[in-house]
Amino acid sequence: MTRSAPIRPATTEPLWLRALLVAVAMGFLVLFLLLPLVAVFQEALRKGWDAYRVSLSHPDALSAIRLTLLVAVISVPLNAVFGIAAAWAVARHDFKGKQLLVSLIDLPFAVSPVVSGLVYVLLFGAQGWFGPWLAERDIQIIFAVPGLVLATVFVTFPFVARELIPLMQAQGRDAELAALSLGASGWKTFWHVTLPRVRWALFYGVILCNARAMGEFGAVSVVSGHLRGKTNTLPLHVEILYNEYNFVAAFACASILALLGLGTLAVKSLIEWRTGHGGH
Repeated sequence: MTRSAPIRPATTEPLWLRALLVAVAMGFLVLFLLLPLVAVFQEALRKGWDAYRVSLSHPDALSAIRLTLLVAVISVPLNAVFGIAAAWAVARHDFKGKQLLVSLIDLPFAVSPVVSGLVYVLLFGAQGWFGPWLAERDIQIIFAVPGLVLATVFVTFPFVARELIPLMQAQGRDAELAALSLGASGWKTFWHVTLPRVRWALFYGVILCNARAMGEFGAVSVVSGHLRGKTNTLPLHVEILYNEYNFVAAFACASILALLGLGTLAVKSLIEWRTGHGGH
């Protein structure tokens, strides 16, 4: 009767070293993530729930919250459509300029958001390339909602595409070719074959895109003009309140962003759990 081989540990490091690594990682998480998060809610509630409620019910705060959600509602679906189209083009077709397209998708990761905001000012500002033409037709982009949407779209458009491209490349084209050979149209193939196979990656990319859209500061700061109640998103409103030493109101608004981030993290974890159990 043969004796079974002893089970080897997954790692060869001693127990004390593994415990030290875990302790260091947890220490960094507590110091740089958990404590600042606790501090935000502590400062927001420092003067009680009534002050917290009053800070969030201020007309400027409500306007900033509505504008933040509006910009996200517009920019995220646009980037979802772009991400699907870009991923389909890159993963399913060979064409000249394919590598250039992939590089351009990654451009917002390499360019400062402030620079992207300045580019839109250069294009659509009063003294910009298209500024006089827009002024003649009473069309305002900079210091208005369209400028905020354009800046947000630019800084967030890689997220959906970058989630879909590697997955679609790994899946290959066999399922689509089989559907086409059975008589399905290209549109039906997309809706009934391609999209269901990438739906969880799509949801994951949309969540990341939405989180960045709601928390974006640099690009929207340049194109917003900081007009209270009109073009201030929630991150910009927090900055103004903090600079005015209105700390309770600033941290109260910041807590809304923190709650939105925690909600996004919860949905992200749910999708990761789902994809880890055969969601693809």
